[in-house]
Amino acid sequence: MTQNDFLKYLEEEEISIFEIQNLKNILDFDNRRINEIVENLVVNGFLSRIERGKYCRTNFRDENVIGTFLAKESAVAYWSALNLHGLTDQFPNKIFIQTTQLKNEVEFTGTTYQFVKIQVNKRTGVVFNGYGNHKYPITDIEKTIVDCFDLPQYSGGFAELVRAFHNTKCNAIKLIDYCNAVNNIAVIKRLGFLAELFEKKNLNSFVKFAKSKVNRSYNLFDTFGENTGKSINDWHLRLNLSKENIFGIVQNQY
Repeated sequence: MTQNDFLKYLEEEEISIFEIQNLKNILDFDNRRINEIVENLVVNGFLSRIERGKYCRTNFRDENVIGTFLAKESAVAYWSALNLHGLTDQFPNKIFIQTTQLKNEVEFTGTTYQFVKIQVNKRTGVVFNGYGNHKYPITDIEKTIVDCFDLPQYSGGFAELVRAFHNTKCNAIKLIDYCNAVNNIAVIKRLGFLAELFEKKNLNSFVKFAKSKVNRSYNLFDTFGENTGKSINDWHLRLNLSKENIFGIVQNQY
């Protein structure tokens, strides 16, 4: 096999990003020879090495595909998914990837990929965007909302989450399913309180579910806020962000 043969194979199979071990398992050629070909193609600028054993065509720059390619059982999530779903105008300075693997940050061609490890039972609500070489997994709208309330430090700020939840029409059944999977009672209480406050009639069944999960503990409404404010007994939440401020957020006054 020559370098041209290898490039022709990638072209014919429409492969823009690959793991070299997978190609070794498919191609009936000497492993050492394939390693040499790939390294020469990197040196000559035809391929780019993303990390050890993983490569892409030099002109392939789909950040979402690359990010989810780097970790198994992964999906674009959190702030990145909020942006892709049109739920925030803010652009994250890195790509957030949810995965069941423990993986360090990766930087490739100026883009930083941050991997957030979750338990296997929390991996749900994954759909696909794009086609062909540009197809990648992403958490759907409802799972993105739940995930962001679960780990708001990866979500661009609490105000953005409140605004996103207000501005989107969520499916009650999906919200219930994902909240059960994530199993964070404080998140369920916050979302239930907001659904009731915003009078989201389509989420009546979710509000009923959320109220059934209210426990004795009082949680701060804004996880990043101070331990002050009025206690909401129905939800066992301390409203350290007033209702007036919450409505101000959704009206883009804050």
